[in-house]
Amino acid sequence: MRDVTVAGFVVCGLLFAALVVEARIAPLRVARLSTLLDVVMVDRAARIVILLFWWWLGWHFLAVAPEP
Repeated sequence: MRDVTVAGFVVCGLLFAALVVEARIAPLRVARLSTLLDVVMVDRAARIVILLFWWWLGWHFLAVAPEP
């Protein structure tokens, strides 16, 4: 089951990278990430949700359990 989860995150990362490349190649069809973030960050609730998401991500994947 862990392999399926890791594969899902890898696929999402690859799709995200492909979308970034597509935005650079054809900017009229797909907005750049910076443009999208400029629009999203106007709303205070969206900023709080993004902050909480990054906190959750760091807590679950970047924090290391203490040695016994």
